[in-house]
Amino acid sequence: MRSPFGVLEFLHWNHPWNNYKYSCKADLEKVVALMKEAGVGWVRMDFLWQEIESSPGNFQFDKYDYLVDLLNRNNIKILALLNYSTDWAAACPEWNCPPKDNQLFVNYALKVIEHYKDRIKYWEIWNEPDSRTYWSAQDGLKSYCALLRDVYIAAKRVDPDCKILNGGLANGLASVNHLYDNGAKGYFDILNIHHFETPLNANTIKAVITYPKLVYKIMSRNDDAHKKIWVTEIGCPGLKRGQKVNNWWMGKNPTELQQAKWLKDVFTELTKDKNVEKVFWAFFRDCKGHWNSGVDYFGLVRWDFSKKPSFSAYQRCFNNWKRSR
Repeated sequence: MRSPFGVLEFLHWNHPWNNYKYSCKADLEKVVALMKEAGVGWVRMDFLWQEIESSPGNFQFDKYDYLVDLLNRNNIKILALLNYSTDWAAACPEWNCPPKDNQLFVNYALKVIEHYKDRIKYWEIWNEPDSRTYWSAQDGLKSYCALLRDVYIAAKRVDPDCKILNGGLANGLASVNHLYDNGAKGYFDILNIHHFETPLNANTIKAVITYPKLVYKIMSRNDDAHKKIWVTEIGCPGLKRGQKVNNWWMGKNPTELQQAKWLKDVFTELTKDKNVEKVFWAFFRDCKGHWNSGVDYFGLVRWDFSKKPSFSAYQRCFNNWKRSR
């Protein structure tokens, strides 16, 4: 539980739009064994509303039961993402629309939390609600904070010991301020942020070190200094030299060796911050033509499960942390 070493991985992906990333149990067992070898203590993964409650009141847990049991057997803890709309409950036809009625989402969240309360204690409510990509109706987090409040109150009734995280914030300090301005202070237990920088800029690690410190100042100003910060997405591409791939959103794609050095810098520095409790690298395994850019190469292992230099860098960081305890 104390380990700060996490990863984001799409273990539930078995769809045409992600090239059936995990189409068989053998691949899932292989990737979880690699996670354990690397020293991964936590996995951030989705529990999609659309898959769990595809029609009103019809809850299906078999797929996720297998994933939860597989991770538990390997002593890897779960940060569970409750997110995205199911088509029958969305305010518009798109998956990134907020629910048309918060209570519909609350009902789904409660069923999932109750079902897994003996195996999962940490729950994140939506992903990047401050980004139009993932929450289409942007309003400065007003509607999202109302949803977060409703889920938090209901979740604590079902499992008083559970911990609730706000959806990872993607758009900087303004979003952290919006969270507090909209009255969410009492409705999350851990403050959740995302932060990306390119390792190709000089001294860019300073931005990674500084950002959670600035976030903590906002928390302190709002009498929330007792809460911890989790960085649930940070990472960069890692490509073989000469590989021709569209650039990621921050510019030129780093090489595999540059990715490994960046990972070492990120985990070395962020784990020194007493207010940062967990750090999740995005992602564990490369994707295949999903983003059609360097983002497909964020993994510590390649699509074929072979290890990148960043895998060894992660493993060394974990072992150094463990020796220092």
